[in-house]
Amino acid sequence: MPESRAALLVMDFQNDIVDRLGDTSVVEVAGCAVEAARAAGVPVLFVRVGFRPGCPEIAAANLGFGALTQAGDAFREDGPATQVVDALAPRADEPVVVKRRVSAFTGSDLDVLLRAAGVDTLVLTGIATSGVVLSTLRQAADLDYRLTVLADACADQDPEVHRVLTEKVFARQAEVIDTDEWIGSLKSR
Repeated sequence: MPESRAALLVMDFQNDIVDRLGDTSVVEVAGCAVEAARAAGVPVLFVRVGFRPGCPEIAAANLGFGALTQAGDAFREDGPATQVVDALAPRADEPVVVKRRVSAFTGSDLDVLLRAAGVDTLVLTGIATSGVVLSTLRQAADLDYRLTVLADACADQDPEVHRVLTEKVFARQAEVIDTDEWIGSLKSR
């Protein structure tokens, strides 16, 4: 079997979502993963959700995003609310993917970027565990990516939902570990 090529996905660590979470400790842990990936030569890709002015991508029937159309341009793809938090600022050579739905793949060019780079393994971090992480994990599994979830670099407004997903659900399709363990695996390569 050929050697795998991994990429770290840093998903929805954007100003508005981090502010709503109210706890920045997950940003610090994700920052450790980002720095370790960079040091090990693992590609880092950032994913954020954003929409064009007026949110034409959101159908009236979409319960999840429908309320955003009432919020005006709060989630405009070029607005401050949708930008990656400064603590995780992407480097100029690190792609920032804008998605239009919960999964990092839906409405974005993420799969094209990953395939072009020869990536077959994804290491997932993100807010929220029950949102972008769950949806991306499921779709990535269907696309035949190998998967690792850094449980402590993911967060959810409901800690119990986070626990159930990371301890019971994700293990069916991914290796679930903490960031220190993943960093240790990078150093042992």
